Amino acid sequence: MLSAPSWYSGPRLWKTLKKATLTAGRKTLLSALILFYCLQDKDTPTWAKGVIVGALGYLILPMDLIPDIIPGIGYGDDWGALVAALGTVAAYIKDEHKMKAHAQVERLFGSPNPTPPADFIE
Repeated sequence: MLSAPSWYSGPRLWKTLKKATLTAGRKTLLSALILFYCLQDKDTPTWAKGVIVGALGYLILPMDLIPDIIPGIGYGDDWGALVAALGTVAAYIKDEHKMKAHAQVERLFGSPNPTPPADFIE
């Protein structure tokens, strides 16, 4: 059986976000990126990183509850997992995570072929 944490990696997340830019929408991408930057923070506790990896892994997971290719609803379950994770780790989300995420969403939507930022490479 596939588990979301085993599917998580920075490069896989970047590939998914790039592919999903128009389909998933800004809210889903912003949520994923806020979680990504919180995950990278040394101040985020291990248990919170586990929650984040689970949510980001679910976003990347090739088979999930609602197939991502279904227009309008395909990323609904993914967004739900991201929002649940955001609520769970909210105390550890910093303004800098939000600012980096906003900047990255703008790069994704502003460029037809954005390159990953250095912090997406593991």
